[in-house]
Amino acid sequence: MLKLDDISKKFGKITVLNKITTDFEKGRITSIVGPNGSGKTTIIKTILGLVKPDSGQILINNQQINGSHQYRQNIGYMPQLSNFPENLKVYEVINMVSDLRGLKPQIDEKLLNSIKLNAELNKGIKTLSGGNKQKLSAYLALVFNPSFIILDEPTAGLDPVVSCSFKKRILKERESGKTIILTSHIMSEIEELSDNIIFLLEGRIVYSGSLEFLLASSGEDSLEVAVANMMDRSEE
Repeated sequence: MLKLDDISKKFGKITVLNKITTDFEKGRITSIVGPNGSGKTTIIKTILGLVKPDSGQILINNQQINGSHQYRQNIGYMPQLSNFPENLKVYEVINMVSDLRGLKPQIDEKLLNSIKLNAELNKGIKTLSGGNKQKLSAYLALVFNPSFIILDEPTAGLDPVVSCSFKKRILKERESGKTIILTSHIMSEIEELSDNIIFLLEGRIVYSGSLEFLLASSGEDSLEVAVANMMDRSEE
């Protein structure tokens, strides 16, 4: 289990995370939602060790990270926008990332086929479309069998067939006991995949709990409407 305990972060005079305490459970998909500037990206970067919090701590399986970077070996991360060395071919990027992780090159034919990346292996990165770069990013996030998977707008740029196949794979990863964190502006996608929801507003958690309870307590059938109602109440 991944836990954030009283995490706060300021950039200059702006508070972007304000005493964030929450758990990301094993075998569950937790979606972080909120308007632009609410702190979603900063939470992800804090978990990844790219942003150092001003206070609070991150715990994995009840062990505080304490500045260690070894825990990141157990994280698969798919950013919203991926940047790969344009002078390399797709398979060379896979080999490079494998080497950085201290592993043998990871070629998973089943995963390659499911996201339609197998035909791109020998192509140069500079020739790839944005969607194919997203496929490579998806592959790298999953192929090393990480315990924690972080997906930032994962289906952006993917065609409907690959998007559907990738979402099925995400659900399989959940069934295998992975801890999965998801951000998306597509509420129907959040509703389709999520077990738990964390709703952020101005760096604070407004709601943290199950998707089912949020919908039941709001009296709404649609997550989009339930989230909009929470935003409206917060602005009153």
